[in-house]
Amino acid sequence: MPRRAREFPEEGEFVVATVKSIHHYGAFLTLDEYPGKEGFMHISEVAPTFVRNIRDYLKEGQKIVAKVIRVDPSKGHIDLSLKRVKQQERKAKLQEFKRAQKAENLLKMAAEKLGKDFETAWREVWVPLEEEYGEVYAAFEDAAQNGIEVLKGLIPDEWLPVLEEIIKNYVEIPTVTIDAEFEISVPTPNGIEIIKEALIRARDRANEEQGIEVKFSYLGAPRYRIDITAPDYYKAEEVLEKIASEILQVIKQAGGEASLIRKEKKIRKIKRREA
Repeated sequence: MPRRAREFPEEGEFVVATVKSIHHYGAFLTLDEYPGKEGFMHISEVAPTFVRNIRDYLKEGQKIVAKVIRVDPSKGHIDLSLKRVKQQERKAKLQEFKRAQKAENLLKMAAEKLGKDFETAWREVWVPLEEEYGEVYAAFEDAAQNGIEVLKGLIPDEWLPVLEEIIKNYVEIPTVTIDAEFEISVPTPNGIEIIKEALIRARDRANEEQGIEVKFSYLGAPRYRIDITAPDYYKAEEVLEKIASEILQVIKQAGGEASLIRKEKKIRKIKRREA
């Protein structure tokens, strides 16, 4: 179970919690990422509507995502809310939790290779990386993308070669994919050939750049879809701008018309082996 470096959660933080006991006035929950810590959820914080029976919403042993609304370390009090957690926030927290579980598994592998116990690994690696990056898996992603040197100075040097090998084999490299559509028409007998040549030339030129992948697909005249995968949004947008400029120029010279229609951005990840 991944645990945080901090002793107490912060107000506004989302936490994974397990329902320990239920009473008519509220529920007590253990905080999965903060060993030994319990939080209390008043019945008024369970749902946005009137709650007649709290057991209609919570069960003993149930894992939920809750929002921390008050923390008093001097008294050890942590107040939680379920009704203040939006669906997207719940999904994001669960994703973060899974990333932490992956990071923990990878660190256990590294510790085993070095002949160290996990408590030592947690103290020497987990804590400094969480403090620097906010989450350990983000540090591993940074190392996967930019080299293990980014962790130098943050953790003892003896961990670097072992983590480098593990990160290379198991960590997903984050990429960004943006998509857009072109509307292209060339009113000449060879119009289709001109469009095809313009798209292929633009695609091949963009694909020559390291870490860039460009794909075109035909949606039905006069619409063509483009997907650009790049290390980050800035690079993806830069490539799209270059491709659009080249295509518009070629089509205009041929006496045709072309326009670019932007679509929503999305993130895709290159998946490697599971840890």
